[in-house]
Amino acid sequence: MCTAIAYRTKRLYFGRNLDLEYSYHEEVTVTPRAFPIPLRRLPALKTHYAMIGMAYVQDGFPLYYDAVNEKGLCAAGLNFPGRAHYFPEAQNLDNVAPFELIPYLLGTCKTVMEAREKLARLNLAAIAFSEKLPLSPLHWMISGKDGSIVVESTCDGLKIYDDPVEILTNNPPFPAQLERLTDYSALSAFPPENKFSPRLEMKPYSRGMGAMGLPGDFSSPSRFVRAAFVKENSLSDGTETDDIGQFFHMLGAVEQPRGSVRWDDKREITVYSSCCNTETGTYFYITYNNRQICAVKMGEKERSGSALLRYPLREEQTVYYHN
Repeated sequence: MCTAIAYRTKRLYFGRNLDLEYSYHEEVTVTPRAFPIPLRRLPALKTHYAMIGMAYVQDGFPLYYDAVNEKGLCAAGLNFPGRAHYFPEAQNLDNVAPFELIPYLLGTCKTVMEAREKLARLNLAAIAFSEKLPLSPLHWMISGKDGSIVVESTCDGLKIYDDPVEILTNNPPFPAQLERLTDYSALSAFPPENKFSPRLEMKPYSRGMGAMGLPGDFSSPSRFVRAAFVKENSLSDGTETDDIGQFFHMLGAVEQPRGSVRWDDKREITVYSSCCNTETGTYFYITYNNRQICAVKMGEKERSGSALLRYPLREEQTVYYHN
């Protein structure tokens, strides 16, 4: 399971936790403008906006989990089991495979509004990447300077929702995730006021009691509420270093330590956490085994090439010894 966040200070930051019980040995991957992106049912994108993100590269194709393009448009695909539904190919629509959606939109759109226009004539077709890589049940969060949306393809069709909290987890469908926030509308980062009874003296005996009742489990609905509460009350000084640190702390509020989520003989963990400065195209990440923040920059040199640039994740923990 996963959590995606868009965070706005002086800049827009976008990132996510990838929560799984395994890894595909994903890499930070830059797709430069001149790298041809083949599409199964549409013409190949011979030139497009450059993008950087986390991807599993298979047969030369970047299967992006999350990414940002050079114009600051971001997207992340999150697991949506039991709800995602993809359709047969449609004659009068643009048929795009689910694994193509992120590079297709980020390659051709500068804003969320432009992505909406593409999505209005798009059919998420039931086309798997290969026999070894079947269809993954996903829904997507797309963010840019002009806001955030959630894209869900279900049995009811392709739905596009405004995302005012700029958070997405997994199940249930996004409208139900958003509605659940109402259950916690009384929570606050400030000390609670006694509304129980004017006859009883009730003084807080601990800091943080205004948020008593905030769910602490690892289910998708609870992570959505917890991430939204932390983000809505988040403060940073506006410097990039502080913003990035704050972003990883927000993701840390919903990360999954090994052993906390189990089924059969499997144990789900937060494989990696990411944060991208959408203005500079710098992709920051930490992994489960390495808490040091690592970064890859997508400068003009990286954007203007014609071959994929791949950066394996640094998994070995770095420790600073004072003595």
